Amino acid sequence: MAINKLEVLEKYFGYKSFRRGQEKIIDEILNGRDVLAIMPTGGGKSLCYQVPALILDGITIVISPLISLMKDQVDTLNLMGINSAFLNSSLSTYEFNEVINGIVNNKYKIIYVAPERLHSNEFITVITQAKISQLAIDEAHCVSQWGHDFRVSYKGISTFIDKLIERPIITSFTATASEEVRRDIINLLKLNDPKIFITGFDRENLRINIVKGVDKRKFVLNYIKNNLRDSGIIYAATRREVDSIYELLKKNNINVGRYHAGLSNDERIKYQEQFINDETSVIVATNAFGMGIDKPNIRYVLHYNMPKNIEGYYQEIGRAGRDGEESECIMLFSPADVITQKYLIEVSTEDPIRKTNQYKKLQQMTGLVYINNCYRKYILEYFGDSYEGECGNCSNCLSKGEVKDRTIDAQKVISCVYKMKKSFGVGMIVDVLRGSKNKKLLNLGFDELSTYGIMKNYSSDGLKEFTNILIAHGYLDVNEEFGTVALNNISFKVIKDEVKVLLKEVNIESNKVEFNDLFEKLRLLRQEIAQEEKKAPYMIFGDGTLREMSIKYPTTKVEILEISGVGEIKYERYGEKFISIIKEYIIENNIKKEIVIENVSQETEENLEREDDYFEINTNEELLERLINIRQGFANKLNLPVSMVLSKNTLKEISGRYPNNLEMLKDIAGIGPKKIEAYGDKIVEEVDKYIIEKSINPIWKEKKRKKLIIDGETRSVSEIALDRMNMGEEIEAISEDMEISISTILGYVTDYIKSTGDYSISVDIDRYFDKDNEKMILDAINKNEIDKIQAIKKSLPDYIKYEAIRAVILKNFILKN
Repeated sequence: MAINKLEVLEKYFGYKSFRRGQEKIIDEILNGRDVLAIMPTGGGKSLCYQVPALILDGITIVISPLISLMKDQVDTLNLMGINSAFLNSSLSTYEFNEVINGIVNNKYKIIYVAPERLHSNEFITVITQAKISQLAIDEAHCVSQWGHDFRVSYKGISTFIDKLIERPIITSFTATASEEVRRDIINLLKLNDPKIFITGFDRENLRINIVKGVDKRKFVLNYIKNNLRDSGIIYAATRREVDSIYELLKKNNINVGRYHAGLSNDERIKYQEQFINDETSVIVATNAFGMGIDKPNIRYVLHYNMPKNIEGYYQEIGRAGRDGEESECIMLFSPADVITQKYLIEVSTEDPIRKTNQYKKLQQMTGLVYINNCYRKYILEYFGDSYEGECGNCSNCLSKGEVKDRTIDAQKVISCVYKMKKSFGVGMIVDVLRGSKNKKLLNLGFDELSTYGIMKNYSSDGLKEFTNILIAHGYLDVNEEFGTVALNNISFKVIKDEVKVLLKEVNIESNKVEFNDLFEKLRLLRQEIAQEEKKAPYMIFGDGTLREMSIKYPTTKVEILEISGVGEIKYERYGEKFISIIKEYIIENNIKKEIVIENVSQETEENLEREDDYFEINTNEELLERLINIRQGFANKLNLPVSMVLSKNTLKEISGRYPNNLEMLKDIAGIGPKKIEAYGDKIVEEVDKYIIEKSINPIWKEKKRKKLIIDGETRSVSEIALDRMNMGEEIEAISEDMEISISTILGYVTDYIKSTGDYSISVDIDRYFDKDNEKMILDAINKNEIDKIQAIKKSLPDYIKYEAIRAVILKNFILKN
């Protein structure tokens, strides 16, 4: 009997019904149709491809640029009993091969893949032999150069699809996409007559507040002190501001983390994990933080500065309230924010078209700040989503201020723009209206205009804000790049009294959700389980699930399975523990329920001890040295680099595990059948000889699929190399010691910058290529795809090395950004 989509939803995900738009999208996918779905951040995009993945016959590949999201999604899916894996730059060679073997053996139902990994020869070889039911592309806007987060690697997706023997259903998902970006997604991903869904961008549970003219540091400190129990993100435009806010909160004994590209990789990982695991409640960050953070119980997002575009702003506030609970989004604005963003645009690109586009988006963002009507309506209409009336859940709608007729003041400003004839910025217009003695103003003869000084009773900041409000409401136009103000059709209607300018004062209000004591007890239990299982708390149960438990007091399996977010799988793992706390709370507080609580023993049989996920060994340095000498002998005989014989990590593992026969050697990473045939006898002979010499009695244990930890080192090869670079070591020394090529290390640097946006790693790349050959390499890159290093190398003379190609890519395409 075929499995039903609602059965899948309830059994694995613990939900009784779909959110708005999900079911229709899932139905189209199950009917075999390509799909483009634009859904708000936190709107449940992942469920739209995960549910079909479990019903369709075959593997679902999910392409995502977000390394941290991949790990979280895969951990969550595996926790629910859905076999899943990911392939990205964070995996070691051994881990990569483990996943590849799993694909060969049909182990997985869902595989997350970074776009850069799509063209790996090993991956292509096995995936073209597998049955692929669905190819889901997350963050699909990244394929378009007009998207706010364009990624070159996304250009290779259609090429990957062409390589597949049988074309699967292609599904694409994004939270923010203009019409132009939507067209790019369809064309560049070669979607076949896709069904397009725009489920609506509205996140009704988010309260949007924009606060102007306040002491930002004081506001932040007071707000955090009043919301210490809640998880929240504070975004700032620059690293310096992040550090300043972090120090302010830390000085006031607030447990806070921070995240920006100037910190070491270890620091960023530490702060991110502490935040995800609810060990710190607040993190201060640049916009580099948050992509791929699937933490559902973020109760507020506070922007210390205005972001550069509405797409980025809406994506960032979308990280609040992903569990559907009421959450708050506050932006603190000052005019200096516009200057900061203009500077960032100037240094970010030299492409005049992209620069003009970014200035246009900045002006639209500024328009949101100054709009006097519903903020939600403005945002949704920006995305092409119609919205009737007002939301009643933003600071403009909630303002108690009265609506005032500002038509006369608006006419004064518009008349001044008209009489100045040429286009000038807001600053010059304000100077004329206030009667400034500005030298440039006097030289232009603007002191002779009838509008000179007619609004001298306004403060400079107040009049600038009023003029910007007129621009935001469309009473005036502005050239986005140059910031010059111009008249439009509505301007003339205001002058002729055909249109009234009605504006309202704005005050901020707060609306906090209160939780009872039982919620706190359940949250503590969740924290204990999360620490024990080394998982993020939200992977156990979300805040919304705990809140529902704290209200409904479920004390039986039937009752707790009625709670949203509790499915059969999670009940089996955690249900009785939470029921036990709820029963205890009911008795202690004399709470009466209609259903009788059965006094059953809380003692249950302990589950069989779970096998450890890790296999730890320590290197025997003396035996390692002997094995290195043996390897050198083979390398000399075969005229090969030593690393091509056996890697140093393979030798370390042998030295720490003492395999003294060929069967045992099969359980060692990095030495397959051919290498065992070539080198195995000599190696086990040396190991056996050492055991006898030293009178060692080793106990052999099978490692099987466990992750190998050598000498307590849990970092991947790429992490170790990058950390050593951060410590100031030369690439050549790292290359020699770790037995990896300079080209590989430069590849690690490239992948790291592309995935994190962190440009702090210092590398002198000019020394790896001849300046005379740079143009030749660039021509080869342009003729091929930037990620196809082998193809680029083949099109160049033999004397040009891989490291030269990597260095030119870094200089011209990565570090240039």
